Amino acid sequence: MSDPQDALDAIGQLPDVEIDLAGAAIQLARIDAPRLDWQAATRHLSRLARDAVSLSKDLPGTDLTARAGALAQLITGRHGYGGDTETYDDAANANLIQVIERRRGLPVALGILWLHCARAVGWGAHGVDFPGHFLVALEGQNPTRRGRAVEHRQMIVDVFAGGVPLAAPDMRGLLKRVEGPDAELRPGVLQPMSSRSVLIRLQNNIKSRRLANNDLPGALRTIENMLRIAPDTAVLWREAALVNQHLEHVGAAVHCYERFLDLVPQGDAALRTRAAIDELRSRLN
Repeated sequence: MSDPQDALDAIGQLPDVEIDLAGAAIQLARIDAPRLDWQAATRHLSRLARDAVSLSKDLPGTDLTARAGALAQLITGRHGYGGDTETYDDAANANLIQVIERRRGLPVALGILWLHCARAVGWGAHGVDFPGHFLVALEGQNPTRRGRAVEHRQMIVDVFAGGVPLAAPDMRGLLKRVEGPDAELRPGVLQPMSSRSVLIRLQNNIKSRRLANNDLPGALRTIENMLRIAPDTAVLWREAALVNQHLEHVGAAVHCYERFLDLVPQGDAALRTRAAIDELRSRLN
């Protein structure tokens, strides 16, 4: 296979619907841990997909409860995946190769495996941008008496807890644990995520841990790889500029700020960015 950075650059040019989510996560993992056996991880993904297709053959219609149960049986039961509650902040929990090796991971890493299996079967599913805790939604339809689908449905599952279905009170309780006792469900809290957004959320876990450890070069590498798969994400260009600025990479910081302005040419953020560029250019002269 090509160099993983080349693979990420190619992913960055794809329409979102064409992104192989788990495959892209493997490429990101290869860069962070090049000595790991990524080929074994890729074979495991193929096995998960085959197992999911096999399990799906005996399921009734569009029964979301049956689908959630089958995926839980496969991923949590047969293959032993679960949330890492003991070493949650270990960066290995966001590296899909290591997640596959350890069978433990963060919600978003486990969610990628769930989405991989669901999509292999052809089931509708997407990530949910829930505050502080990635969730997965399985999609279905309610047929009318004449057999034509008229109502779209979804079932939210907590993959970190093994695929437990969540009703509104469960999600409200989860939100209160993340945001405090006054938090309530609100519009947008179950926002569907694109494949790119899922990958960005996965890498944000690595970036934030490196920043917390004052590993600015490592954080910058993570942001640069995020930009490979999402080159039009303005906030990432601004983050890259700020880290470069802290590292005294003045020319690189100016370039990243200019790319931010290409994407966000107006508003307060643009004004602050132009001021930062002026200050940096004065240091180059």
